[in-house]
Amino acid sequence: MAVVQQATLRFLGAAETVTGSRHLLTVDGRHTLIDAGLFQGEKQWRLRNRDPFAVPPREIDNILITHAHADHVSYLPALVRQGFRGTIWCTEPTLPLAEIVLRDAAKLQEQAVGDATKGGWSRHPSPEALFTTADVELTLPMFRTVEWDTNVDVDGVLWARWVRAGHILGAASLHVSVGDRSVLFSGDLGRHDHPLLRARETPPGADIVVCESTYGDREHPEPALAHEPLADAIRRTVERGGQVVVPAFAIDRTELVLHALVRLRREGRIPDVPVAVDGPMSLKALDVYRQWPDELAVGVTMADFTDLDLTETREAPESKRLNRRRDPMIIVSSSGMAEGGRVLYHLRRLLPDPRNTVVLTGYQAVGTRGRALENGARSVKINGHYVKVAADIVRDEEFSVHADASDIIDWLAALDREPETVFLVHGEPGASATLAGRIADELGWSSVAPRWGEVVSLLP
Repeated sequence: MAVVQQATLRFLGAAETVTGSRHLLTVDGRHTLIDAGLFQGEKQWRLRNRDPFAVPPREIDNILITHAHADHVSYLPALVRQGFRGTIWCTEPTLPLAEIVLRDAAKLQEQAVGDATKGGWSRHPSPEALFTTADVELTLPMFRTVEWDTNVDVDGVLWARWVRAGHILGAASLHVSVGDRSVLFSGDLGRHDHPLLRARETPPGADIVVCESTYGDREHPEPALAHEPLADAIRRTVERGGQVVVPAFAIDRTELVLHALVRLRREGRIPDVPVAVDGPMSLKALDVYRQWPDELAVGVTMADFTDLDLTETREAPESKRLNRRRDPMIIVSSSGMAEGGRVLYHLRRLLPDPRNTVVLTGYQAVGTRGRALENGARSVKINGHYVKVAADIVRDEEFSVHADASDIIDWLAALDREPETVFLVHGEPGASATLAGRIADELGWSSVAPRWGEVVSLLP
């Protein structure tokens, strides 16, 4: 590779907020994007999904993906719609999961436009999807997979290396070398030990580290009895004849919830009631996990996800029949922050009845329905209607596979050298500030929470 004359990093997403991961590397005029996610949550951020991209997408040569969650991949079809025609690089397990996420995202875009047009609640006379299924079909052939822990030459511009991050199947931290300089992107880090997957690994150190800080101001609980909030909620709800709905991200979170339910049933801590996974996206993701047994943790088998009175509702008619059931049961459905998908129909039916329970299983971004429920909202708006909240709202904090503050500190400390700067992204301002303080106090390193749109030089 030639001597680098100019190299910059521009923070176009996940800066000053948790979602919308987009980091633009520009090396001597050539653009490489690290992740391409959608902004979620507060309207001020969601509106940025509609803004013209910072550089013409046709001028982006490559996009490097850390993992398949929507806030890291679902902006890809929008870039393609705007002219991107380069290569998208990711790990092998990430590709089938990304395909699931992108197809579902397009379907939700199209459905939202149709519902808004039919219901008349859009402020725009002719609402338009950010991207469509046709854009996804143009996007998928651009993917190219890489092997773990292998230096990949990206068009002679940079070297990239994907290292297991232990967050979801296929999730990686990404080490990028530009000339004699290097940048390490943590991606979304998992905890020390993922209940289902191989543990995260330590990547090479770098001059610059871009590190997530979602849980930078908190520690995960270590209860004496695992998942007791979930178990207690199920026992109480079944006793009063209600139903439990668990909004869960289709990828990894659904598998974790099923794994916990199997464990609780085997231990006799919950009754043997029917369990339904409602949604083709969740079930397709479960199928992908079945295809990668070598990525599972030692001792974990697929029976540990499915040893239940389990119903898989892949088709819409099956989901509608499920929505008519009134017997005590557990429904697991996406999305995890209750922002879209079939879970909305279950919430609309179940929230007004005090016999029912909603169990939140992870981080709920500001501005989402999940955050509103978590904060005690008395009503939430679903598909143009305000729905009364009378059901119990319970949070089980053990499901998160995001690293907490101590996990992040340990990951940073394990790097083989001190970086010049740690840039803290993927965090609300308070979380990033708290983590920056810990990095300074415990590691003695310099850390900064960059502003949205900020540009920094990668050269000394």
